[in-house]
Amino acid sequence: MSNNKFSYGTDKLTPYEAVKIAQGKISAIICDKQVKKINSSRSTIENLSKSSEIVYGVNTGFGVLCNTIISEEESNQLQENLLRSHAVGVGKDIPNLVAKIMMVLKIHSLSLGFSGVRLQVIQKIKFLLEKDIIPCVPIKGSVGASGDLAPLAHLSLPLLGLGEVYFKGQKVKSEQVLKEMAWKPICLKSKEGLALLNGTQFMSAYALNTLFNAY
Repeated sequence: MSNNKFSYGTDKLTPYEAVKIAQGKISAIICDKQVKKINSSRSTIENLSKSSEIVYGVNTGFGVLCNTIISEEESNQLQENLLRSHAVGVGKDIPNLVAKIMMVLKIHSLSLGFSGVRLQVIQKIKFLLEKDIIPCVPIKGSVGASGDLAPLAHLSLPLLGLGEVYFKGQKVKSEQVLKEMAWKPICLKSKEGLALLNGTQFMSAYALNTLFNAY
């Protein structure tokens, strides 16, 4: 990090920096070097999705359908369905700061350039964070066995114009905020739903927030 500016995917993300970025006290960017890595990774996914090679989560179904080839068009719909089906959290919403730390961690993880998501998906999460548009994430629903699937599904729903967010101090439908910002919902493509869903950003964000508050 230099001049109080953090570079996602390039700089080492410490607990202190993650919280400060979430609080808006440290600015963060995606540098040109990482943009190239992200675009290169996406090109690999797009090539695989059009090939006859079986690649789990890219051109196949999930679970027992892991060897079933899915067409490119169906794969795109499958990614959205994946988020919808896992957005089953319950209970009160987590604190806004914890949700924002989740966003910071997810942006940083995707910006490493290994997940194969499009740059615009990462930029939209970054946009939400910087505009203080905070996804509503229910506190219950994750067992952490294979990632924070339910919380991350809720965190990602606003990208599709689904779910709810906190904006200007009020809890509103994501669709309403997107219209106000003149922003069209993202149409997910192959692998992207899977990349958004997998990870431990929920438990990590709680751990960082707890650690930060202990000092």
